[in-house]
Amino acid sequence: MAKLSKKQAAARAAFAGKSNLAIEEAVKLVKENASAKFDETVEIAMNLGVDPRHADQMVRGVVTLPNGTGKDVRVAVFARGPKADEAKAAGAEIVGAEDLMETIQSGKIEFDRCIATPDMMPLVGRLGKILGPRNLMPNPKVGTVTMDVKAAVEAAKGGEVQFKAEKAGVVHAGVGKASFEIEKLAENIRAFVDAVNRAKPSGAKGTYVKKVSISSTMGPGVSLDLSSTAAQ
Repeated sequence: MAKLSKKQAAARAAFAGKSNLAIEEAVKLVKENASAKFDETVEIAMNLGVDPRHADQMVRGVVTLPNGTGKDVRVAVFARGPKADEAKAAGAEIVGAEDLMETIQSGKIEFDRCIATPDMMPLVGRLGKILGPRNLMPNPKVGTVTMDVKAAVEAAKGGEVQFKAEKAGVVHAGVGKASFEIEKLAENIRAFVDAVNRAKPSGAKGTYVKKVSISSTMGPGVSLDLSSTAAQ
């Protein structure tokens, strides 16, 4: 068993016996114990009462966090001609067609969000086994297959977060940085939880949201009082 560092041990001690905290209290605890040398991401994990293997229980969506993510999002766009120019002008780091497909097939994936115009989907479809598991596959349901490339690129860079339930019914996402003020992180968390609640699928039975926890990149997690996650 790996030996804990002094920082890790201190953080675990600070979290010991604490659970089901109000959002602001939990955020304060996470911020105080985010002691890495970089600005840690504050992450949320929601355990849902769904089985994503069934189509009518898949949870998927997108939310624009009111205070942004604090992350520099790198965007790749599959487009040709004027739409490729539009993507570049909007700030996309990588724009291409067959050349971009070949780059991805070679294993070089240097972006956090992938957008495509509808006419490019036959090409992008060949990359499903590569982009799908990384949650990077363009999808019209979350606005990443669109002719409005400019708006999609700007949204990706402006605090938009995509979410998708994993096999165990857990939704993960980054909701800001540890350097954010408590109020701003709390607002982002509530916006995210609200979006996941609104994405409740028709096939969900029983309790939908079972548990919500937050943590920093390198720190322990703490569960939230579900009543405090409601939008204010």
